[in-house]
Formats: sequence, structure tokens, C-alpha cells
Amino acid sequence: MDEGDGGWEELRKEARKVEGDLDVKLSSYNKLGGMLAHGGFVDVGSGAEGVGGDGSWKSMEMEIESLLEKLLDINDAMSRCVAAAISTTSVTQKLARHRDILHEFTQEFRRTKNNISLMREHAELLTSVRNDISEYKASGSLSPGPSLLRERGAIHGNILQVDEVINQAQATKGALAAQRSAFMEIQGKLKQLADRFPVVRGLLGAIKRKRSKDTLILAGVITACSLFLIIYWISK
Repeated sequence: MDEGDGGWEELRKEARKVEGDLDVKLSSYNKLGGMLAHGGFVDVGSGAEGVGGDGSWKSMEMEIESLLEKLLDINDAMSRCVAAAISTTSVTQKLARHRDILHEFTQEFRRTKNNISLMREHAELLTSVRNDISEYKASGSLSPGPSLLRERGAIHGNILQVDEVINQAQATKGALAAQRSAFMEIQGKLKQLADRFPVVRGLLGAIKRKRSKDTLILAGVITACSLFLIIYWISK
């Protein structure tokens, strides 16, 4: 594959741009996670939109997810471009590097997203417990209601299990996408062999015809010599 091909170079240029945007967004997202880990959470029940408010982290998550999907589509297009042409080792290595970058960004985003989600759930649980305690104190009860706490703990555990299932599904999706790219490359190689086979078959046919021609010439020479010897022997 010619690396100067416009389609390939245009896709690589676009991929590098999206990777740069993702790097910046993930850096900001990781900083947000660090701030939340050090007590930067805003009370989610207050409706405020600060460090932990929906206006900051949720919109950032949506932007990163959109960029990851866009980069995945670009990588798929690059794989199709490579499979449709005769690729070189250099081009294959570059494509593999872009895939590795996508995988690293995806893993980093999932890890930070899970951490932020856990911290938000923890903050929501603590806020709810404090509110329940305040209500019980106001009503004159000395117990905060252990059954309510157990119920909230069970809900929290179920949420964690759902997140784990979602992460597994996303990992499976990434693996299937990688397999699809590999199959497309194999298909491209088979297409190349199929395109080259008629040329090889034509070459073998030419060699066979050349051998047949040489055999006929040799047989004619041997026949002529034999006739010459017979005529010479009779004439004596």
C-alpha cells in the first residue's frame, strides 16, 4: 500500500486529531476524579452544579464517549483501507499503534468513570443516611432504622453488579471489533492472492507451452537425423 494514498493519510490525520482531543479530555476527567477523591464532591441532593454536579462530569463523560466512538469508526475505516490494498509492514504497524491507543484510552476512561461513579454513590448514600438520621432525631426516635440501611446497602451492591456487567459487555464489544478488523485483513489478503493467481497460472501455462515447443523441435531434429542416416546407409 502506498502510504501517500490520500484516503489513508486523511484517516490517519483525523485519527491523530481525535486522539489529541481525547488526551486533553481524559486529562481533565482524571483531574475531576482526583478532586472528587479529595472531598470535592458537591451535595448531589442540593441541586448545585459544582465539581460533582451533573453539569460538569456528565457532559464530560458524554463528550469522551462520543470521541471514543468516533475514533473506533476511524480505526475501522483504516482497517478497510488497509485490507483493500497491498499493505506494508510499516502501514500495519501504524494501524496497530492506533488500535493500542484506542484501547488505552477506553480502559482509562472506564477506570476513571467507575471510580467517579462509586464516589458519587458513596456520597449519595452518606447524604441519605444523614438525612434519615436527622429525620429520626426530629421525630424523637433514637434508632436510624437498620432495615433502611440494609436496604440501601443491597441497592448499592446491585448497582455495582450492574456496572460490572456493563463493563464486561463493553470489553466484549471491543474484542469483537478487534476480531472484525482481523477478519477484514485476512479477507484483504485472500483477495490479493485471488488477484495474483491468474497471473501465476498464466505464467505456468507459458512455461508449459515453451516446453512443448522445445519437445517438438527436438523430436523433429531427431527424426531428420534418423532419416538422413537411413538414406546414407541405403545409398552405400
